[in-house]
Amino acid sequence: MRYFYSLVFYLAMPLVLARLLWRAYKAPAYAKRWGERLALFAKPNFAGKKVICLHSVSVGETIAAAPLIRALLKTYPEQQLVVTTSTPTGSAQVQRLFGEQVYHLYLPYDLPDAVARFLNKLQPQLLLIMETELWPNLLAACQRRGIPSLLLNGRMSAKSARGYHKLSALSRPMFASLSAVAAQSGADRERFIALGAEPERCQLSGNLKFDLQIDAATQTKAELLQQQWRNGTARPIFLAASTHQGEDEPLLQAFGKLLQASPEALLVLVPRHPERFEPVAKLIANEGFSLQRRSQQPPVANATQVLLGDSMGEMLAFFGAADYAFIGGSLVDTGGHNMIEAAVWAKPIVTGPSCFNFAEASALLLEAGALVQVADGAALAEHWQQLLQNPEQAKAMADAAQRVAASNGGALNKMLAAIDEQLI
Repeated sequence: MRYFYSLVFYLAMPLVLARLLWRAYKAPAYAKRWGERLALFAKPNFAGKKVICLHSVSVGETIAAAPLIRALLKTYPEQQLVVTTSTPTGSAQVQRLFGEQVYHLYLPYDLPDAVARFLNKLQPQLLLIMETELWPNLLAACQRRGIPSLLLNGRMSAKSARGYHKLSALSRPMFASLSAVAAQSGADRERFIALGAEPERCQLSGNLKFDLQIDAATQTKAELLQQQWRNGTARPIFLAASTHQGEDEPLLQAFGKLLQASPEALLVLVPRHPERFEPVAKLIANEGFSLQRRSQQPPVANATQVLLGDSMGEMLAFFGAADYAFIGGSLVDTGGHNMIEAAVWAKPIVTGPSCFNFAEASALLLEAGALVQVADGAALAEHWQQLLQNPEQAKAMADAAQRVAASNGGALNKMLAAIDEQLI
C-alpha cells in the first residue's frame, strides 16, 4: 500500500507544486527555499555532533514544543538540534524563539527519494514528531535505518481516527513503526493503540502545552501592548484568536451588538493564516467598523473599534494584553485551536462548539468553569455582555483557568524520560 501511496504522491507532484505556487502568490514566504521541500539542500556541517531532529509543523506546535526544545538544548548540549517545520510561519517562529541555537529546515515532502536525501544529509540519531504529523515513508525509512521515532504530545481525535481506519493498510504499519508514543490523554492513547501502535510503547504523558512558561520579555511586551491598545483609557479588550473563514462575520456581528452596550470596547481580530489578512481587513471595513492594523505599530486610536492582528509570532503576548479570549477554529468545524495559552494567562475563555482538536483541555476547562462554549455569534454577544456586566464572574472564570493550567503540568518530564530512554 505504501508503494501505491508513493506512486500517487509522485503523480500528484505537479498539483502539489501548483498549490505551493498559489500559496506563494497569496503569502510570498512560500516562494522561498523550495529546494528544502525536496531535500535539495547542502549537507550541513555539524562538526561531528550527533543530530536530534524535531518536527514541529507550524506556529502552534512550535510554541507548544518550546519548553521541550529548551530542555533538549540544556540536557543534550553536545547534540545538534535540528527543528523542521512545514510552514513559513512555523519557520519564523523557530527563528524568533531560538535563533542560532537550533538549525532549521523545512521537512521534505514524503517522497522516498526526498526522505532518503534528508536522512542521508542529517543522519539523525533520533526523530521527534509533535502531535499528529505522521508520514508513512519517513517513518518507514527511519525504521529501516534503525532511527527511533517518537510521537510526542500525541493527539488523535475520533474524527481523525476514523480517517486513518479507512486507510488502515497504509496507516497501521506506520503507527506500528513508532518507537514510542507520549499521548495527551487516555482517549488519545487508546486510539493510537487501536490504529496499530504497540501498547507497551504508548504512555500517557498529558499535554505539553500546560508546561508553557511565560518569560519576562513576553510579560513586558503584553503590558506594553495593553497600554498601547487602551491608550490612556480603561476600554475592555476582546481577543478573537486564530479565526478561520466563516467565523469573522459572526464575530463582527457579535462585537457590533457588544458596542451598543460598551461603545469604547476594542476587538483584536487575528486570522489564523496570513493570506487572509487582506480579505478580513476588507470585511471589517465593509461592515462599517473603524479599523487599524497591528502592522502599523503606533498606539491604537481611541476611535478604533477593530484592531487587525496582521503580524506573526505575537499571539502569546496578545493573550496577555487582552481581557477576554475567544478561540477560533471553533465556530466552523475545524476542531478549534490552543486554548491553554489563554488559561496560562488567566483569561475568561469562550469557544464555539467545535473543539475536538483540544477535547481533553476543553473538558478540563469546562468542568472547572473556566470555559464557555457558544453555538453562534448571537450567543457570543450575549456571553460577552454578561461578562462585562458581571466582573466577578469574569474573574472567577479567569482564576479557574489559571488553576487548570497550573494543575495539569508535568508532561515535559515524562517526554524527556522517553527521549532519554531512546538515547541510552
